[in-house]
Amino acid sequence: MESHGAGLGRVLVLAFCVAGIWSAYIYQGVLQETVSTKRFGPDKKRFEHLAFLNLAQNVVCLVWSFIMIKLWSSGSSGGAPWWSYWSAGITNTIGPAMGIEALKYISYPAQVLAKSSKMIPVMLMGSLVYGIRYTFPEYLCTLLVAGGVSTFALLKTSSKTISKLAHPNAPLGYGLCFLNLTFDGFTNATQDSITARYPKTSAWDIMLGMNLWGTIYNIAFMFGWPNAVGFEAVQFCKQHPEAAWDILLYCLCGAVGQNFIFLTISRFGSLTNTTITTTRKFVSIVVSSLLSGNPLSTKQWGSVIMVFSGLSYQIYLKWKKLQRMQKKRKPM
Repeated sequence: MESHGAGLGRVLVLAFCVAGIWSAYIYQGVLQETVSTKRFGPDKKRFEHLAFLNLAQNVVCLVWSFIMIKLWSSGSSGGAPWWSYWSAGITNTIGPAMGIEALKYISYPAQVLAKSSKMIPVMLMGSLVYGIRYTFPEYLCTLLVAGGVSTFALLKTSSKTISKLAHPNAPLGYGLCFLNLTFDGFTNATQDSITARYPKTSAWDIMLGMNLWGTIYNIAFMFGWPNAVGFEAVQFCKQHPEAAWDILLYCLCGAVGQNFIFLTISRFGSLTNTTITTTRKFVSIVVSSLLSGNPLSTKQWGSVIMVFSGLSYQIYLKWKKLQRMQKKRKPM
């Protein structure tokens, strides 16, 4: 009975994590799309300074992580010092800014698909720079994802979706997304290096350090000189409180979502977290198509399924690899 109760408890915790990640990030996606496409107020103005969302997100997550450390940290030392995140903070400031700016040029579903193809630059860098050899199934995953994203990009977008974009330009939009993925790769590599040097570094420490430097860099970029874009963004929010409210909710969703990601990884591992976040992206595209009026053609849905088939196969390969590693660890 005790094992049955423990199993039920574990299932309930997993369901709680899935609900938390899905609700936080799906709603954040809706808000992101709203802020990037909506015309606010009687003057029907767009919010052009989308990079301001990253500064707001940095500030909220910085405060959030500081509170979490004070509430839950055991006070043990040995974590990475705050200054060690300065280089990762640079790429983590530039990359997301490019990703969110892409929404001026391509639709939200297109952006989600493009940003789901992180494996492509990773494998290109691995094979060309480091000489890593990948298996045929790994190449097949990449081919499915690359083929799906490419097909989606080449297919004609509906006029209704194009009319919502500030400056429709598919090559520029997809280019920004892939630059975002490239910078993310450098950010992840630097974070891995930091945690390897300072093994006692917690997820909250990383969140605090990254957002501290992100706040510093974004403030310098957006408010570092007279008439900088940050002043215009603040003025827009004063004139259009509805936009300011959407931005605040967007930031809170990101902070809450990070909570659930940390909980999922600590309880169930990174593979489970990858599965949840991958399925969340698919649901985000469905929600965008239904609620935000971004109709996709049958061929575009085929491209979406192609991409997520590749991602699902990649998750399966990781699961098989994990199973083999666990078998090797078991004593004979």
